Amino acid sequence: MKNRFWKYVSRTVIALTALAALPAPSWAAGYTQTKYPIVLVHGLMGFDNIGPVEYFYGIPSALRSGGASVHVTSVSAANSTEVRGEQLLTQVKQILAATGAAKVNLIGHSHGGPTARYVASVRPDLVASVTSVAGVNKGSRVADVLTNAIPGVSNALVGAVANLVSYLSGGGDLPQNAQASFDSLSTAGSLAFNSRHPEGVPQSACGEGAYQVRGVYYFSWSGGQPYTNVLDPADPLLALTSAAFSGEKNDGLVSTCSSHLGRVIRDDYAMNHLDEINQAVGIVNLFETSPVTVFRQQANRLQGLGL
Repeated sequence: MKNRFWKYVSRTVIALTALAALPAPSWAAGYTQTKYPIVLVHGLMGFDNIGPVEYFYGIPSALRSGGASVHVTSVSAANSTEVRGEQLLTQVKQILAATGAAKVNLIGHSHGGPTARYVASVRPDLVASVTSVAGVNKGSRVADVLTNAIPGVSNALVGAVANLVSYLSGGGDLPQNAQASFDSLSTAGSLAFNSRHPEGVPQSACGEGAYQVRGVYYFSWSGGQPYTNVLDPADPLLALTSAAFSGEKNDGLVSTCSSHLGRVIRDDYAMNHLDEINQAVGIVNLFETSPVTVFRQQANRLQGLGL
């Protein structure tokens, strides 16, 4: 009996020692503690939160749980990249003043990608890194279709929704301009923006861009599966909009190649455009890495670079 007991204890000690030698898991204390604050930037029709529902659903708290200082910004739900960029720049300055930090790490989803890029381009001294999550970096064919749709219909509908979203999220004083958002997100508009703000944009059709420009690090990741969960009410719509890409890999609203910026972490997550921010309210692909985990991994990556 004693021999069995000590044999059990010995095996338990060996197992615990082996576990202790494994790499620190993503939930370990300090895993997401970056040097500079993380600033999240929403996309088209986005918001910081509407009641208990966050745009980046569950992501800010998950980042904070590992030690990160996280700030969620609110810019126009629908407007040009430059207008949104100036709004974001104002908030970045406020965050720096409040925290005493020298720089921020910007993470933008969808139209939030180019919006963050604008700030890094005009004020690189304030930005440590830009991470583009399914960013519309070379335009979206869905935006092209909406731009060429029945005159006024798309603008009126998107404008009305943008105003409603802004009102519900407490940003009623932010200007909304649906046509300006479509122009910015279109292929032509994106290429024009890139000529003025080229940092991190790949020179090839579907390659990587410069990893670091004027002291700012550039990263990107995206999904490539429009339909991922039958319980998500948004998935059928994203499956429909994916038809605009004529077979090109996409997440329902942005093509894989258009999402590339700087160092491409991955462009083939089995996620759609809303899964990438853990929407709708956490109903995502059960057979893929959690988007919350992907955000935490990026924070840890920034930590490793001293950012």
